[in-house]
Amino acid sequence: MMTGATLSRRALNRALLARQLLLRRRRMPVTDVIEHLVGMQAQEPPDPYVALWSRLDRFQPVQLGRLISERHAVRGGLMRATIHLVTARDCLAFRPLVQPVLKRTWSTPERRRDTDGIDVAEILSTARAIVEEQPRPRAEIGRLLSERWPDRPAKSLADTAAFLLPMIQVPPRGVWGESGQATLTTADSWLGRPLDASPSIDDLVLRYLGAFGPASVMDVQAWCALTRLREVVERLRPGLRTFRDENGKELFDLPDAPRPSSDTPAPVRFLPEYDNILLGHADRSRIATADYGSLFVSGEMRSFGSVLVDGFARARWRLRRDEKATVTVESAGRLSRPETTAITDEAGRLLALLAPADAHDVQVRSSRA
Repeated sequence: MMTGATLSRRALNRALLARQLLLRRRRMPVTDVIEHLVGMQAQEPPDPYVALWSRLDRFQPVQLGRLISERHAVRGGLMRATIHLVTARDCLAFRPLVQPVLKRTWSTPERRRDTDGIDVAEILSTARAIVEEQPRPRAEIGRLLSERWPDRPAKSLADTAAFLLPMIQVPPRGVWGESGQATLTTADSWLGRPLDASPSIDDLVLRYLGAFGPASVMDVQAWCALTRLREVVERLRPGLRTFRDENGKELFDLPDAPRPSSDTPAPVRFLPEYDNILLGHADRSRIATADYGSLFVSGEMRSFGSVLVDGFARARWRLRRDEKATVTVESAGRLSRPETTAITDEAGRLLALLAPADAHDVQVRSSRA
């Protein structure tokens, strides 16, 4: 089969921004956005709120908080074995599909050694009873399991349950304006429905392409951490469009998905510390400039979000609360005066979300002279 046109880095960037609802803010139900994005990275509880604010017109945090409190959306380990926010039905469908990823993450030599000689199924049935009696923090799960297996490390027992059972974190964790430690129970007990008995990996790949395409097989695998997806993509190939990137790599896409012109204007957008737009490809050159990584020092403990300028991650931002609530933006290269103005204006709007009652300040600087 002939492979289609070559797409430039900017063309791939604009396609990604369109799929990710970052070319213009939209008016959509929050559940529709979460499902369209195939889940949202959520290790840090505030991250999905910032991510939705950057994508939706007139987004109010209470909208998402209510979905979590009322069990229409949940936070749990899914793609790449990291915490994702998904709708209830996507949780039940995705969790069986990514079980191999969580099992692989759990299966370190240390954990295998710590549970050697124990029937893992017995650990899981005991843990399930513990967390379905009432949601519990991981440390408490480990302590209760160690009462049954006192000669084994409590942490490894708790990790076995956390990775191999379909665990989710319950509210108030993840609810805007509230706080609480990560407290776990099983998704099926919390949602009152069983996991999907026949989930479709084909559907998962197609939904990924709808939110992140055009993309390579390696891109899909980087996003979800599943392996051997080439055969899935080949099975889907007759219904897909194919392209090449500037390096000649084959890319796959949905036939009718948006692929705007490479000169489509892209507004400044603030992204949270973790956002799948930055994590959803093996080749991230379509979203991050070459010098963007220079802003981050290995081992740096402070958390930063990213700033898209002309569609690409070119700066990082951080909120600090002292006498004022201050957003500090540091760019990887020089910014033009219009770019600086646009960043300052958008940062002011972000402060209205994050610190509505505080005095505000915005500081923008370049890491290069």
